[in-house]
Amino acid sequence: MILVKIHESGNSYIICLCDSNLIGKKFAEGNLCLNVSERFYKGREITERDITLIKKGVNLNVVGEESIKLTSMYRKINKIIKIENIPHAIVV
Repeated sequence: MILVKIHESGNSYIICLCDSNLIGKKFAEGNLCLNVSERFYKGREITERDITLIKKGVNLNVVGEESIKLTSMYRKINKIIKIENIPHAIVV
Protein backbone atom coordinates (compact mmCIF):
# COMPACT_ATOMS: atom_id res chain seq x y z
CA MET A 1 0.00 0.00 0.00
CA ILE A 2 1.19 3.53 -0.79
CA LEU A 3 0.61 6.34 1.66
CA VAL A 4 0.50 10.01 0.76
CA LYS A 5 0.98 13.02 3.03
CA ILE A 6 0.88 16.62 1.89
CA HIS A 7 2.86 19.29 3.68
CA GLU A 8 1.88 22.89 3.01
CA SER A 9 4.40 25.69 3.35
CA GLY A 10 3.12 29.09 2.33
CA ASN A 11 2.19 28.83 -1.35
CA SER A 12 4.06 25.58 -1.99
CA TYR A 13 3.49 21.95 -1.19
CA ILE A 14 5.64 18.91 -0.56
CA ILE A 15 3.88 15.71 -1.50
CA CYS A 16 5.32 12.67 0.27
CA LEU A 17 4.71 9.18 -1.07
CA CYS A 18 5.87 6.17 0.87
CA ASP A 19 5.42 2.40 0.87
CA SER A 20 3.45 1.72 4.06
CA ASN A 21 5.77 -1.09 5.21
CA LEU A 22 8.65 1.42 5.56
CA ILE A 23 6.92 3.81 8.00
CA GLY A 24 8.85 4.24 11.25
CA LYS A 25 12.06 2.66 9.96
CA LYS A 26 15.54 4.12 9.64
CA PHE A 27 18.10 3.20 7.01
CA ALA A 28 21.79 4.12 6.90
CA GLU A 29 24.56 3.37 4.46
CA GLY A 30 27.90 5.15 4.40
CA ASN A 31 27.23 8.83 5.06
CA LEU A 32 23.58 8.57 3.95
CA CYS A 33 20.67 8.24 6.36
CA LEU A 34 16.95 7.93 5.66
CA ASN A 35 14.49 8.29 8.52
CA VAL A 36 11.01 7.34 7.33
CA SER A 37 9.30 9.01 10.25
CA GLU A 38 5.58 8.76 10.91
CA ARG A 39 5.43 12.52 11.39
CA PHE A 40 6.69 13.26 7.88
CA TYR A 41 5.51 10.30 5.80
CA LYS A 42 2.50 8.64 7.44
CA GLY A 43 -0.62 9.83 5.72
CA ARG A 44 -3.66 8.32 4.12
CA GLU A 45 -3.87 5.59 1.49
CA ILE A 46 -3.35 7.04 -1.97
CA THR A 47 -6.45 7.85 -4.07
CA GLU A 48 -7.14 8.79 -7.69
CA ARG A 49 -7.27 12.45 -6.61
CA ASP A 50 -3.71 12.10 -5.35
CA ILE A 51 -2.60 10.88 -8.79
CA THR A 52 -3.57 14.32 -10.10
CA LEU A 53 -1.37 15.88 -7.42
CA ILE A 54 1.54 13.68 -8.47
CA LYS A 55 1.13 14.80 -12.07
CA LYS A 56 0.97 18.49 -11.13
CA GLY A 57 2.92 18.55 -7.86
CA VAL A 58 6.03 20.65 -7.87
CA ASN A 59 7.89 18.93 -5.03
CA LEU A 60 7.64 15.19 -4.44
CA ASN A 61 9.49 13.16 -1.82
CA VAL A 62 9.20 9.47 -2.70
CA VAL A 63 10.34 6.40 -0.72
CA GLY A 64 9.97 2.72 -1.58
CA GLU A 65 9.71 0.50 -4.66
CA GLU A 66 5.93 0.80 -5.11
CA SER A 67 5.92 4.56 -4.63
CA ILE A 68 8.83 5.07 -7.04
CA LYS A 69 7.14 2.86 -9.64
CA LEU A 70 3.85 4.78 -9.38
CA THR A 71 5.54 8.18 -9.51
CA SER A 72 7.63 7.24 -12.54
CA MET A 73 4.43 6.47 -14.44
CA TYR A 74 3.46 10.14 -14.25
CA ARG A 75 6.66 12.10 -13.68
CA LYS A 76 10.26 11.91 -14.81
CA ILE A 77 12.56 10.96 -11.95
CA ASN A 78 16.08 12.19 -12.68
CA LYS A 79 17.85 10.50 -9.82
CA ILE A 80 17.04 7.66 -7.45
CA ILE A 81 19.38 6.85 -4.59
CA LYS A 82 19.29 3.63 -2.60
CA ILE A 83 20.04 3.39 1.08
CA GLU A 84 20.16 -0.20 2.33
CA ASN A 85 18.49 -1.07 -0.99
CA ILE A 86 15.52 1.25 -0.26
CA PRO A 87 14.93 3.66 -3.17
CA HIS A 88 14.44 7.35 -2.45
CA ALA A 89 13.86 10.23 -4.87
CA ILE A 90 13.12 13.91 -4.68
CA VAL A 91 11.31 15.26 -7.73
CA VAL A 92 11.19 19.00 -8.33
